[in-house]
Amino acid sequence: MAVSQAIPITRHPFANGSYKQMLIDGKWVDAASGKRFETRNPATGELLATVAEGDKEDIDRAVAAARRAFEGPWSKVKPFERQNLLLKLADLVEKNFDELSQLDTLDMGAPLSRTRAYRLRAVGMLRYYAGQTTAIHGETIENSLPGEIFSYTLKEPVGVVGAIIPWNGPLTATIWKIGPAIATGCTVVLKPAEEAPLTSLRIAELALEAGVPPGVINVVPGYGDTAGAALASHHDVDKVAFTGSHVTGQSIIRASAGNLKRVSLELGGKSPDIVFADADLDAAVPGAAMAVFANSGQICSAGTRLFVEQSIYDEFVGRVAEFGKKLQVGNGLDPNVQIGPLVSEQQLERVTGYLDIGQKEGAKALAGGGRVTEGALSKGFFVSPTVFAGVEDNMRIAQEEIFGPVISAIAFKDMDELVKRANATTFGLGSGLWTRDVSKAHAVAKSLRAGSVWVNCYQAMDPAVPFGGYKMSGYGRESGKQHVEEYLNVKAVWIKTA
Repeated sequence: MAVSQAIPITRHPFANGSYKQMLIDGKWVDAASGKRFETRNPATGELLATVAEGDKEDIDRAVAAARRAFEGPWSKVKPFERQNLLLKLADLVEKNFDELSQLDTLDMGAPLSRTRAYRLRAVGMLRYYAGQTTAIHGETIENSLPGEIFSYTLKEPVGVVGAIIPWNGPLTATIWKIGPAIATGCTVVLKPAEEAPLTSLRIAELALEAGVPPGVINVVPGYGDTAGAALASHHDVDKVAFTGSHVTGQSIIRASAGNLKRVSLELGGKSPDIVFADADLDAAVPGAAMAVFANSGQICSAGTRLFVEQSIYDEFVGRVAEFGKKLQVGNGLDPNVQIGPLVSEQQLERVTGYLDIGQKEGAKALAGGGRVTEGALSKGFFVSPTVFAGVEDNMRIAQEEIFGPVISAIAFKDMDELVKRANATTFGLGSGLWTRDVSKAHAVAKSLRAGSVWVNCYQAMDPAVPFGGYKMSGYGRESGKQHVEEYLNVKAVWIKTA
């Protein structure tokens, strides 16, 4: 494992230690309580900003503003105008993308080599939603009732959306929530993760610059058990769109019962990534490694259960371990760094706890296995890329979501056994397989109980292709036309003409 050296911190204007307010009704305001919290660089521990800490009263103010906008001026804005706003926002995101990617790196640690690669995705999502804005329509339906009765459907915005996002990709997560809201004519109250709120606040600034009217987008930073809980249970919120852990997702479902609000959930995973003996191993080694090590493993669909055919198990897992050892770990502002820190001390304790569990269960760490404390990295939350061999299906490291750079390598012998074992998880978000056999690829892809199956690649994403989970990985879809439908109600209209 290569370790980067200390580098000068570039002080972004949005991360220079100053105070950041929340956005409610088009105005930047303090929390009603006056409370603030700190956000720090997980690579160095340095203070980036203090941020207004929202709670129930602030959520009430933001929801009220969103309701006024939804029932007032925003309801009269035509599809073309909403499309134009999204295109202007896309242009501003593209113009300011370098600073936005740097903010993600500073606030949650992902290397610039990763955050800079999201330009096409971030801008592309906004332009995709802009295209969808003018494509929303109902349909005429010939009914079988006697007489002359005309029937048709309308697609209408669901209303005020409460959006709650995680810290592992603030820029794209923010766009994934506000894009379809604007496209469909909804309004939104966004609660960013307390670990990484800065990019969401900066996107809100750009939205105002693009001309998004007051109250259409509101951003209330705060903690999950206060601001997040208040948003999930609010009786004037029509829908909650949440990305995060399955435990929090379950609590949101319970909170939604008060007014039976719509809910869409993109939750955790323990995804299988399957390597057959006939695969192109030169492509599969880096592919399987970075299916987990990218973003320091802080990806819900990471391929953390690496199933490898028995005949190539030792060779392949050994090669993945050697690949992991060569990755450069360090401060994400260094453009050569491939693996940044975990987002927080709490996440560090969680991941290192699982490293101890894996070794106690009898798994062998062929690479990594502990915290990185060399030189300048001692002040950050770094864990070396870890490959556990000899993993059994019933081990905790093979069953529970770790959310760190940890691979659990599991051997298999035949395809029927493999599919059963790959599906033996409460989750069903992502999955991957590596093979040269097209028939095998189709058969396994059809059999896997997961929302996405990547063949000879991993984590491919596009704004037009839906993403979401089976089982405990949630319901609803993001991206694609299915995502837009999540923000719409369908109304049937009957007109008796004679």
